Amino acid sequence: MDRLLLMQCFVRAVETGSFSAVARELGTGQPNVSRNIAALEQHLGTRLLHRSTRKLTMTAEGERYYAEVRQVLDAIAEAESNARGEDKPGGVLRVSCPTSLGRTQLLPWVVTFLEQHPGMEVDVQISDRFIDMVEDGIDLAIRIGTLKDSNLRARRIGASERVCVASTGYLQKNPAPKLPADLAQHNCIAYTLFSAGTSWLFSEGEVAIKGSLKSNTLDGVYQAVIDGLGIGYGPLWMFEDAVRRGEVKLLLTDFSPPPVPIQIVYSAARLMPRRASVFMDFFSEAFKNQPSLNEGALQKLLASQGPGDSFTA
Repeated sequence: MDRLLLMQCFVRAVETGSFSAVARELGTGQPNVSRNIAALEQHLGTRLLHRSTRKLTMTAEGERYYAEVRQVLDAIAEAESNARGEDKPGGVLRVSCPTSLGRTQLLPWVVTFLEQHPGMEVDVQISDRFIDMVEDGIDLAIRIGTLKDSNLRARRIGASERVCVASTGYLQKNPAPKLPADLAQHNCIAYTLFSAGTSWLFSEGEVAIKGSLKSNTLDGVYQAVIDGLGIGYGPLWMFEDAVRRGEVKLLLTDFSPPPVPIQIVYSAARLMPRRASVFMDFFSEAFKNQPSLNEGALQKLLASQGPGDSFTA
């Protein structure tokens, strides 16, 4: 019995969610993958996976075994790389990132990263939906907000300051709010993945909002603000260029909430491969050099604006 092969079949079945995907990776048939995992379960004397026509799910024993075996396989890969004297990182790195942050901040730097590390491939999964890193086979995920999953570890690479904004066209037709409570009199563009699109957070607490448009992406909120539909709320880095161009005004800046961290997260159960560590080092430095991705960016932007370029209390 090639126990290492059995382990690889199980781990990749968990990460891809499919026996057929594993079969394609290994250049074999799906029945062979199924037999390998059945042989592993028989050897261990326990069931690792629940199988259905739709999906594979791990048993409690499978979850514990996966976490330990993933570390073993990562350690083997790292040892083999060291034995070959491979100082340069290589292989495929799978990274997930929220849509707007990925489009405006991550992807512009990926070209430079790959130029510096020609032996690597980066598979960027851009989506605003929640990503299960194990189920989706993701090595690193860039996330905005506090870390809640105890099975993950995080490295802070920046901060996201949230602002309230409206286009100059909208403000020519509607009086600017002076207090967060004044938002009740305005058409607010809701981001539905944030507090279900029903409230916005300010320094003194949450304020209920309502409006004629909701969007499940920040890009949708941004475009609606630019088009003058109403007042929007989102990260400063998304609106900063439009503010500097004079298309958008900052609102209620005296009531801005605390910034939230931008973090790269990864599984605590996996050994960190070199390709992942160099990616984190690179983007930590890249984000550090982007003022809008760090705490204090709002104050710097306000200081650079003239009187009338923002509306505060």
